Amino acid sequence: MKISKSFKITTFIFIGFLFVNNPFAYTELPSNLVIHDKPKKITNITFKDNNLQEVDLSKNKGKIMVLNFWATWCAPCKKEMPSLEKLAQDLPQIDVFPINMEPPNKLRVRDWLQDIGVVSLNTYFDPTLNLAKQFKLIGMPTTILLDKDGNEFGRIMGEFDFSEKNFMNLLKNKANL
Repeated sequence: MKISKSFKITTFIFIGFLFVNNPFAYTELPSNLVIHDKPKKITNITFKDNNLQEVDLSKNKGKIMVLNFWATWCAPCKKEMPSLEKLAQDLPQIDVFPINMEPPNKLRVRDWLQDIGVVSLNTYFDPTLNLAKQFKLIGMPTTILLDKDGNEFGRIMGEFDFSEKNFMNLLKNKANL
């Protein structure tokens, strides 16, 4: 059986198209999400919970963790917070820590969250800004992604939609879900 030249060309173009535009490939993540080639070693991550009791993340190893740094005066923080709450609800196997970067004021934070319809997220504080220094934060919102060993595997700078499908798939893969 002889294969026609036009069939060969069509097949070659089709295979080339699949090679360049693979519909089965992992689609691109948003540009403000940086995934590190090699996780960055992180030690001594502590901050305060809503009652100003110390939270030590070294006790949370074994889970994927999302540290979101925000402030009540930050407009992009306000815009992304509902999707962060949705992430915490949709993937309870992942620990989400929204850390307020202002002097602790539980009432202001509670009212701010209620005003934007966020009611189920626990809030945390970094009153000494140690984490801001440790992670070399340059703006808000910033989100740090920690692997099961507590090392930084990714970082999000600026506003982000945490319910974005490709991001959710990335977290699910990291958490082996």
